[in-house]
Amino acid sequence: MREINGRTRVCGLMGYPVEHTLSPLIHNTLAQELGVDMAYVPFSVEPGRLKEAVEGARALNLAGLNVTVPHKREVISCLEQIDPLAQKVGAVNTLVRCGDGFKGYNTDLTGLQRAMKEDGIELAGERVILLGAGGAARAVAFLCAYAGVSEVWMLNRTLKKAQAVAAEVNQAFGRECIHGLALSDHEKIPKGSYLAVQGTSVGLFPHVEDVVTGDAGFYQKIHTGYDLIYRPSATKFMQLVRAHGGKAYNGLKMLAYQGIQAFELWNGVAVERAQAASVMKKLKEETGAHE
Repeated sequence: MREINGRTRVCGLMGYPVEHTLSPLIHNTLAQELGVDMAYVPFSVEPGRLKEAVEGARALNLAGLNVTVPHKREVISCLEQIDPLAQKVGAVNTLVRCGDGFKGYNTDLTGLQRAMKEDGIELAGERVILLGAGGAARAVAFLCAYAGVSEVWMLNRTLKKAQAVAAEVNQAFGRECIHGLALSDHEKIPKGSYLAVQGTSVGLFPHVEDVVTGDAGFYQKIHTGYDLIYRPSATKFMQLVRAHGGKAYNGLKMLAYQGIQAFELWNGVAVERAQAASVMKKLKEETGAHE
């Protein structure tokens, strides 16, 4: 067990609630693996008290923080600087010490991109189907535009919401690459081979048999599917992608890499694949994943 002393740097998580977070497992495993003198703890920050919490973190000389729901947007007003991608998305999940304050980043997005690269997926030039238009799907749409995909078909039960997110992302990047479409009209997506991202909560435990659509024609267009859910480890969406010949992955590696990239930013280190594998092993043990 690592010794905590007066030189130990402290990082943590601000959110509400935080009782079930897996972030301490990620960061304390990395600190052990890399020999970094750092300890990571969760902080429960109720809505309305975020500004106080950030000021307290600054006063206590915390080295860095992760930020989760419901604070990812509000925290921007508490920052000294912000990374351009996080600025475009309008959401921050990582704070890095910067002068007398913090700089904000969004490693949710770059973590997903890094997870995909490890699985052999390069977003640049890809054709993408994105299920959902809520917070997670909206963030993925920004990532796709940022990473240079050729087109994204955003499917949502409510057409107006998909169109609104598409317009927002297209305007932010100055190109018409996101197309909003009603879920019921998915047949209108041109024929081809697509990367699909499942960005809704449908299929989340305990509703493991639920799926946004069960239409075989939909899954025949997918060469690789990513479900941002990681409980269960093999969602119904993933099962259907595989049944129609595609590869499928859950969101556990994205969770790992958003944490890994935050750890790298805080400590000025590079986490190698073998060290990332140790984190993944512990996450799988903790969640009971068998993928």
